[in-house]
Amino acid sequence: MAGIRCVRGAPGRGERGQGGVEYVAVIGVVAAIIGAILALSVPDDTAVALDDAVCRIVNAADDGADCDSGKGDGDGDDGGGGDDDGGPPGDPFQPAKCLLSQEQTKDTVVIQILFIKISGSEQLKLQQWSDGTVTLERVGEGGIGATASISAGIPGLKDWGGSASLSGSYMSGSGSGGQWMFNGNKTGDPQKDLELNLADAKAFAGALRQNDGCRYQSGYNPGANMIACQQDAAAKMPDIPPERAPDVDITKTSTEKSGSISFGKGFTKGKGGKDKDGKPTDLGSISGEFGTGAMTEDIVVMRAKTGPDAGKITFIYTFSVDAKGGEIAQGKATRMQQVAVTYNAATYDQEEKDGKEHRPEKLVITTSEENGAGAGVQVGAGANIPGTPVTIDVGGGGGTIESKIHTESAEVVLDNDPDSKLVEDWLRGRGDFPASDVLPTPSEAAEVPGANAGPLERLLHDKGKLSRLDYNANTDWWNASLGIGFGIAAGQITAGFKLFGIDITHEEKNQTITGDPTYATGPKNGGARPWVEWTNCTQTKPIT
Repeated sequence: MAGIRCVRGAPGRGERGQGGVEYVAVIGVVAAIIGAILALSVPDDTAVALDDAVCRIVNAADDGADCDSGKGDGDGDDGGGGDDDGGPPGDPFQPAKCLLSQEQTKDTVVIQILFIKISGSEQLKLQQWSDGTVTLERVGEGGIGATASISAGIPGLKDWGGSASLSGSYMSGSGSGGQWMFNGNKTGDPQKDLELNLADAKAFAGALRQNDGCRYQSGYNPGANMIACQQDAAAKMPDIPPERAPDVDITKTSTEKSGSISFGKGFTKGKGGKDKDGKPTDLGSISGEFGTGAMTEDIVVMRAKTGPDAGKITFIYTFSVDAKGGEIAQGKATRMQQVAVTYNAATYDQEEKDGKEHRPEKLVITTSEENGAGAGVQVGAGANIPGTPVTIDVGGGGGTIESKIHTESAEVVLDNDPDSKLVEDWLRGRGDFPASDVLPTPSEAAEVPGANAGPLERLLHDKGKLSRLDYNANTDWWNASLGIGFGIAAGQITAGFKLFGIDITHEEKNQTITGDPTYATGPKNGGARPWVEWTNCTQTKPIT
């Protein structure tokens, strides 16, 4: 956000000082949006403090220099051991596979009635893995929340109409879906397996879309036409046993806090915006969105029925911060931190029933940073209904953002009771060493533990499978909205809300692995873990 600025015509002599001060004030408002939506904590029942993500996005202009956990990117500290050509054969510290590419499509519809927002979305995700496996994931989600906005005149910004609006919203939702795994082709060549499994996955995805279309066309009436349509869709699916679809059941809960700022220009007729009788003659307005920010907390539960993780249940806690700004050129920054904990499903269910403590079998910590920019626009226009405070607004936009993503991961198999108890106590905030203020990054885990390092940091360093990956991503998006609003003015301040509104957003995002995937091999002299080539990842190339 700090690196995005608008350059307009030079202000007049009398406006120059005032405009500069108010421009700084506007930047402060944008920062206030981000700061306000980030002034929240991770849910108490997880006790996982992910404040480092907040620190990094707020201090993005300084490359996160003041954040406790450091940069955590591919150019950071190598753990003190340097980079080697590769780890030893059969290295137990080398992860078995990596994500090569991901295609993601998401459609979201938001309906607003007064201060209430109701949302619905569907996301489809296709992932290619270096062992030749392909996964297809579909999740539908619904939510409800509240929103409000306020606007004020800014005399110093006369070129832009002297007005700005600030809005904020809160959404809470839940969803469900499934994940299908395609790994039935085993030729002995992971590259060939990937090609064949990807073809199966795409055919299956096409049949799913057709099946959905059958229900829409028939109005969900299970008549002969709908049955014939679904039978045709099923005939196009690859030969997959029924119990394989889906392999994993997914449930999800999420909360989102967001805010935005936009500038607008009003239009009037008559001298001074008034008719001959002195009454206002507002005709309408046009606006451009300057910046948005959002913080999202997700809890996803994945219960595997078949496949390599059959009989396991995984809880994934994700905290992400996203900021986007610019009226024509769009800039974007996202920071994400995630904790995934896996249990034996039957044991977990019994422990829940008996009220006993749980014993996790695996811990995975993932961090991600994304930065990008591209051409795009988000604008709106409105018209006032004469003689009333009611306005009709339409908006829309679209664009493409090219970005780079850096991810790091630390995976620990908890094969003994002390390690399992340590992680569960850390996650729940129990014991002498609950989750600390800053979640350790995998890059930090490769370094020699300091004298004040806690048990979790030492566990990640001693036993964690640590890895680093980089991706190039392309995001295409478009948005359209319609609203009927109502405003109450008091001086230069206007409090407004929508009587009714609808907003539709479509996003397609593709990311592909790039650079040199690395993992941290076992500790060397001095205790550091050097980063080496991740051969289990580089053996297969993504299919684009």
